[in-house]
Amino acid sequence: MSSLPFSLPLIAAIGLSVHGLRKGSLSPTGASAAFAVGYTMLSVPLRAFGVALLVFYLAGSRATKVGKTLKKKLEEGHQDAGYRNAAQVLCNSLSAIIAALLWSALYEPGSGPAQLLQAANVTWLPGEHVPYNFDEWCPLTPPPAASWSRALLFVTLGNPLPRPPGTNGGLSRVGTLASLFGGLIMGGTHAAALLAQSAACRATWVPVVVPLLLWGTLAGGLGSLLDSLMGATLQCTRFLNSTKRILTDEAPAPAPGADVKVVSGYDILTNNQVNLLSSIITAVVLGALA
Repeated sequence: MSSLPFSLPLIAAIGLSVHGLRKGSLSPTGASAAFAVGYTMLSVPLRAFGVALLVFYLAGSRATKVGKTLKKKLEEGHQDAGYRNAAQVLCNSLSAIIAALLWSALYEPGSGPAQLLQAANVTWLPGEHVPYNFDEWCPLTPPPAASWSRALLFVTLGNPLPRPPGTNGGLSRVGTLASLFGGLIMGGTHAAALLAQSAACRATWVPVVVPLLLWGTLAGGLGSLLDSLMGATLQCTRFLNSTKRILTDEAPAPAPGADVKVVSGYDILTNNQVNLLSSIITAVVLGALA
């Protein structure tokens, strides 16, 4: 499933997961999930998927460290480095993984995803199994064969960079600006990767760069708005009066009889589920509008 040397996606995926494990930003299960996600996306011949993943991981790790001292004072169960588990990794990357696998199924007939779909006799996907030559074909612009490629690339913009820490459902000026800027970074990353790989994209760079920057910024803002809206209404935020801290999903259960106050929201979704749904909705909206 890779036009790159077999060892490159493998080594990069191992390096990312080990780095996260050593830094404490990933738990053992999180590192395993990160390896699977990394190897999958880095193996896709269209390098924009893998490059976007690398930038997402590195820049996102930096973003989550902003305000960590205040965050530690405000929340029970806060982890300084993040210590994300497998569920957290997958909830933040699922739509991008699906987009990368579908791209391989559509445009790389010999790939594992394409063979699995053929074995399952899946016929609802359009038969766009065109031989790709990135010197002659830009995956983001016409001909019509690029329509699904364009949509799937925009789906990956639905995974904007994490915002600086904040309260569930909170919507601040700093957090909103950070979300917009994070989306801009992801749009610029996709554009740079496409221009570097495809001579056809470089020949028509304006229809490639401008939409990705604009839609990437929109994705950051929309994802932030959805995350805050669902966090304020569908996620229960509880406050432990004895410590004057917010109880997170990762915090130990309070002692029986502890003075716990519900600050906002209904106990319908967890923080992981909020992240998953907001990223999926944003990805679907962008893919449809592409």
